[in-house]
Order: sequence, then structure tokens, then C-alpha cells
Amino acid sequence: MIRKIIHIDEEKCNGCGICAEACHEGAIDMIDGKAKLVRENFCDGFGDCLPACPTGAITFEEREAPEYDEAAVKINKMMKELHAGGGCPGASAAKLAAAPSTSRLAQWPCQIKLVPIQAPFFEGAELLIAADCTAFAYANLHEDFMKGKITIIGCPKLDDIDYTDKLTAIIRSNDIRSVTVVRMEVPCCGGLQRAAENALQASGKTIPYQVVTITRDGRVL
Repeated sequence: MIRKIIHIDEEKCNGCGICAEACHEGAIDMIDGKAKLVRENFCDGFGDCLPACPTGAITFEEREAPEYDEAAVKINKMMKELHAGGGCPGASAAKLAAAPSTSRLAQWPCQIKLVPIQAPFFEGAELLIAADCTAFAYANLHEDFMKGKITIIGCPKLDDIDYTDKLTAIIRSNDIRSVTVVRMEVPCCGGLQRAAENALQASGKTIPYQVVTITRDGRVL
């Protein structure tokens, strides 16, 4: 869509970082000492960063850009507040090295509620969205489903949340190559499957998708 969005002149940028602080939506990052608009779908086009720039490096332009994603911005703000407020130290994102055990978990965190919307490990990822209980019901989950994938887990019943907005933001904001949902046969796991399917539709992307259902006695249906 054609809409108003900011433009940053890198030649004028002095790397002060004031604009990144002024951008409440989190659309701007400092990269190699320069301000860059890294999340176009986070820019609301209001330009809080314009008056903050001491060198006049930021202006408005009208061009093709993704639609402003208010839901993704809200989730991003929530995650920043969690970390800034001394939230769980285990929520810090990290890519994991290969372990000497048979674990195939490739990144941390893995909980849907804690995982960041954008992270290097999501780029080009085969994404596995797994229900919490599957790791206990299906003994070979690591080798059969997690190997070679980025794994995020959750339980819509225990978390009492619809994961659609978070999953939509992850799929929209990263180069996800495929999505696999591994769920239990129990009805409450339907919420996880619906959230993934709704997120794929809302993202506007066409991505290979499959659902695998595990029985309570550990079989694949």
C-alpha cells in the first residue's frame, strides 16, 4: 500500500540515537552507528522522531510500505517493558549451540509468550509450533519434529490467551519458510492450531503448513 512513512538520510545521521529513543513503536534501530528504519510495519507515520533529530536527517515520504501493524507494536512494547522491568532473566533471546545430548532445541526462549517477535534465529526458519504436552506424550519429539527447526511452545488453556496476534507478528516480521503445528488430540489444543492458521492467513504470506496430532498414549494420528 502507498502511505506516509519516515525516510532517514544516513549521510546526515550522526549516530546520536535520539530518534530510536523517541520512536515509541520501536521502528528504528541503531546499526553500525547509523539510525535505520528496520521495521516498516512498526512506523505509524506520525513522526515523533522528526523533531528529535538534531541534524534533520529524518523526513516524511509517500511510498509503498507495509501497513502499520498496531498489534505487533503492542506486543513489542510489552516485551520491552518485561525486560526493562527486570522480567524473567531466562527470557533473553539466544541462539543455542549444538548440545552434547540429543536435545534439538535451537534457540531460547521457546515459550510463545516470551519469544521475541524478531530474532536472527527466525530468519529462514522452519517453524515448529508445539503444544506443551507433546514433549511428554511423544518420546521422539526432538528427532522427529524439532530437528532442524526453530521450536516455540505454548498451551492456550494454561496461558488463557489467544496466540494469534503474537504468531502473526512473528510470521509477518521474519522470513519463515514453513510452519508445522504439533498438537495433542485433546480439544483444548485446537486453540493452538486455530491461532497458527489464523496467523498464517492474517500475515498475507503463502507458507507450507502442516498439522501433526499426537494421541495421549504417544502415537501419531
